[in-house]
Amino acid sequence: MQALTARDLTLGFGDKLIIDDINIEIPKGEITVLIGPNGCGKSTLLRALARLLQPKSGTVILNGKEIAKLKTRDVAKNLAVLPQSPIAPDGLTVYELVKQGRHPYRSFMKQWSKEDEDAVLLALESTNMVDLKDRTVDSLSGGQRQRAWIALTLAQQTDIILLDEPTTYLDLTHQIDVLDLLFDLNEKDGRTIVMVLHDLNLASRYAHHMIAIKDKKVFAQGKPEEVITSELVHDVFQMKCSVACDPMFGTPMCIPHGKGRCVLREVGTETIIS
Repeated sequence: MQALTARDLTLGFGDKLIIDDINIEIPKGEITVLIGPNGCGKSTLLRALARLLQPKSGTVILNGKEIAKLKTRDVAKNLAVLPQSPIAPDGLTVYELVKQGRHPYRSFMKQWSKEDEDAVLLALESTNMVDLKDRTVDSLSGGQRQRAWIALTLAQQTDIILLDEPTTYLDLTHQIDVLDLLFDLNEKDGRTIVMVLHDLNLASRYAHHMIAIKDKKVFAQGKPEEVITSELVHDVFQMKCSVACDPMFGTPMCIPHGKGRCVLREVGTETIIS
């Protein structure tokens, strides 16, 4: 069974069509990355998969059931979503933020419990945020703040996590830090991760499954080794490039063509870029 499935899905706002009659399957227990040029509908598709946007037509299936027919609380117990650049109220501490992840499990009859507290502490430990739990969210660095929001999604204890550009505005160190965290959640806990990424090389490194969007349609989907080719990058992004093998991970590595300083020196019969 697939974790999430979109069938004949059409999305838009008013008369503007964003996604037109697509079919996709999100493999359970894997990392799926959505790629495509700015404005192609990646974030819109992610919102629809999370039931934050009602389709014009078609359906989204969550664990074998139509997501539109599920209760909001049941959706929140199965799927967590982290939007792009979320904002916390001023003065909210990390602990208070992460506690919000337990909302689907609370009701008038069921107040804060030891189970809730344990889930919050585990989420803080998993993201290395225990020592920062009393800090206000707005006092954190970009990488720390993103970890706090990821901790919130972990406190929901869902098997599926959707993230819209989780590395936006982060420097390279913190990008790797966040992606390594998500990779560990998938490897150790079997979480299904779906995220939008712009960096094709990082997307190729971390993804098991990749979906390329272009002109309101799914242009290609499959393993990164099958999707990331020089022909696809040119067709989807209108950019010429060469695709090589990452010397450390063996995943596709996109080398854009274009202007820039190139220093070559000959060593024996090899050409080395220094």
